[in-house]
Amino acid sequence: MKQSIFARVAQLAKANLNALLDSAEDPQKMLNQMVRDYSNNIREAEAAVAQTIGNLRMAEDDYNRALNDADTWGNKAIAASRKADEFRASGNPVDAAKFDALARVALQRQMTAESTARAQEPNLAAQNEVVDKLKNGLDQMRGKLGELTAKRNQLVARSRTAAAQSQVNDALKSLDAGNPTSAIGRYEEKIRREEATVRGQQELAASSLDAQFASLEDLGEQTEVEARLAALKSMDRKALGS
Repeated sequence: MKQSIFARVAQLAKANLNALLDSAEDPQKMLNQMVRDYSNNIREAEAAVAQTIGNLRMAEDDYNRALNDADTWGNKAIAASRKADEFRASGNPVDAAKFDALARVALQRQMTAESTARAQEPNLAAQNEVVDKLKNGLDQMRGKLGELTAKRNQLVARSRTAAAQSQVNDALKSLDAGNPTSAIGRYEEKIRREEATVRGQQELAASSLDAQFASLEDLGEQTEVEARLAALKSMDRKALGS
C-alpha cells in the first residue's frame, strides 16, 4: 500500500505538465481532471504517510523503551553488586551471594534489552527513510498541484478574455456592416444635392429676371428712338410750312 502510494506520488510529481498540455485536445478540461486527481491522490498519500509515521513513532517508542529498560536493569545490577560488596565486607557471605545473584539477573535482562534495541535499529532506519521519501513526494505533489491550479486558472482567464474579445470583434463587425456614419454620409449627400438644386433654381430664376430686365431696357431704347424720329418729322413739317 505504502509503496503503491509512493509510486503514484513519484509518477505524478515527475509528470511533464507542458507536454501533457500540448497533447491534450481540451487543455482546460484536462487540467480540471488533473487537479481533481492530484487532490485525491494527495489525500490518499497523506493518509498513508500519516499511518507510516504513526508506525514509526510506535517503533521508536519500543526502541526507547528497550533502551530505558537496559539503563534500568544496568542501574539495578550496579545497586545489587554494591549491596553484595557491603554484605561481604561486613562478614555476611550469604546475603552477599544473594545480591550478586540479583546483579547477574539484572545484567542478563540489561543485555536482553540492549539486544532488542539493536535489533530494532535497522527497521527504524528503513522506516525513517520511507517517511522522508513520502514527505518529499507529498511536498512535490503539493507543489505540482499549485502549479496545475495556477495553470488552470491562467487558462480559464485567457479563455474568458479571448471570448470577451471575440464578442467585441463580432460587435465591431456588426457595427461596420450597419455603420451609422455611412447612413449619415448618405443623408448628408442627399442634403447637398437638394441644396445644389436650390442654388440651380435660384440661378435659373436670376437668369430669367436678367433677361426680362434686358428686354425692358431694349424696349425703352426703341421707344426713345421712335420718339426722336417723330420729333424730327415734326420739325421738318414746321420748316416746310413756314
